[in-house]
Amino acid sequence: MKLILQPHDGATPLLAAFKKAKKSIDIAIFRFDRTDIEAELKAAAARGVKVTALIAYLNRGGEKHLRALEMRFLEAGITVARTANDLIRYHDKFIIFDRKTLFMLSFNFTHLDIDHSRGFGIITSNTRIVQEAIKLFEADCTRTSYSAGLETFVVSPVNSRKVLTTFLKRANKQLLIYDPEISDPEVVRILQERVKSGVEVRIIGKASQRAGLKVAKLTKIRLHTRTILKDASQAFIGSQSLREAELDSRREVGLIFRESKIVKQLIECFESDWISADAATDSAMKQDEPEIPKKHVVRATKVLAKELHPLEVTVKKAVKKVVAEAGEDILGDKRVKTTVKKMVKRAIKQAVKEVANGTKDT
Repeated sequence: MKLILQPHDGATPLLAAFKKAKKSIDIAIFRFDRTDIEAELKAAAARGVKVTALIAYLNRGGEKHLRALEMRFLEAGITVARTANDLIRYHDKFIIFDRKTLFMLSFNFTHLDIDHSRGFGIITSNTRIVQEAIKLFEADCTRTSYSAGLETFVVSPVNSRKVLTTFLKRANKQLLIYDPEISDPEVVRILQERVKSGVEVRIIGKASQRAGLKVAKLTKIRLHTRTILKDASQAFIGSQSLREAELDSRREVGLIFRESKIVKQLIECFESDWISADAATDSAMKQDEPEIPKKHVVRATKVLAKELHPLEVTVKKAVKKVVAEAGEDILGDKRVKTTVKKMVKRAIKQAVKEVANGTKDT
């Protein structure tokens, strides 16, 4: 098993595999604008390789390009099949070479995805996985029903909800997630429950409900991959976001695996992206805060110090009462000191909050 890391690896791993194909290439396409990939597919067909392209019946704003691609493929001797229209969208992307090797991809065959976006791909020759991919490809080419035969081969809408929710529920220590948009209510609830159970959950992307979740936005490059890393031991890479439509109403495909070397590479990539994303988020938050002139800050500090002075008298009275009732030794207990500090801080914060809200309402 090998990892493709975008945009670092570019189209090179794909182009090399097309050149090496001897008998067959089966490719599922959702978006496509790569002339280099198109040239290799045509060259493979010209040298006698059986090339079959399963092309989505639509994508947003791109049907015209898909139909033109079909015509160019047909003219080059490539067999073309079009997906059915029973699902909202056929969004999966994968390639099977010589019916022995599978490229499971989270990115489309486009310049935007390959050259300018965070994306991943898995290359595997595992017989059971490859056979499952062939079964799905043939079912969608012939528009016949597909039944899942391998739990780690995640297909929407067939088994993705059950498999991915179970995958998330079984996290004991950590979940690191790349996802452009997490909004499925069941998934959000599971993530929040994991946090309450002590699991560290970090998301690069978006989440509809952020309560209890740590979310950061990828800024250096575009985010496109859908990837989940669980307990530093398992990973999911696929085309489905944790959204209701992508779990229940679209064709999406992904893979769950335990290859330790690749999981480690993915974690290193996530941590690197998280640092830059987190720093960018903090910077953006600071930029959003209005800059207050220094003279106003000094004046406000003096007023606060003056107005808070009577608070000292109140605290002294409270402390004397505590000593009278519990004895002088009680003041040596750190818990008492901590409690006093917390109560004072809380009172000041609440006062500031109430005044600020009152100011906004006027």
